[in-house]
Amino acid sequence: MASVLIALGGNVGDVRATFKKAIANICGMTQGALLARSSDYATPPWGDEAQARFVNACIEIETGLDPHALLFTLHKIEHKFGRDRPKETRWGPRTLDLDLIAYDDVSIERPELTLPHPRTFERAFVLVPLMEIVPDRVIAGRSVAAALVQLSTEGIERLPELC
Repeated sequence: MASVLIALGGNVGDVRATFKKAIANICGMTQGALLARSSDYATPPWGDEAQARFVNACIEIETGLDPHALLFTLHKIEHKFGRDRPKETRWGPRTLDLDLIAYDDVSIERPELTLPHPRTFERAFVLVPLMEIVPDRVIAGRSVAAALVQLSTEGIERLPELC
């Protein structure tokens, strides 16, 4: 079984309700176990900044799926929740974004999959929720905590727990 980090994001619809359902789908469709779930965070848009704020979170799961099968499954779940990757604007609004951040210590560089995720250390909206659940996790030779101190967390707000 592999320890996997997945980042969740979205800014269209009831994102927090989508996260709850998506996490259940991730665990079910990957035959995975949820090991940790961060809080939800309101974050400024990244890339295309002329859009609504995002909600972001991270989870850690344990799964027996290989990285490519896992990525395929995550894309199926995104589609189930209304995401149409081929027709969307890069870094634009979306109902659900599922990014495979790390899969154990696996390193892959292929056109369809790069692990660890190549922009992890540029994105405070990923590192802040990761810091909450796996601060000492080493990804590509850097701990989450050490990577986060290099970035601004301005505009990132932890959201209150849902009832």
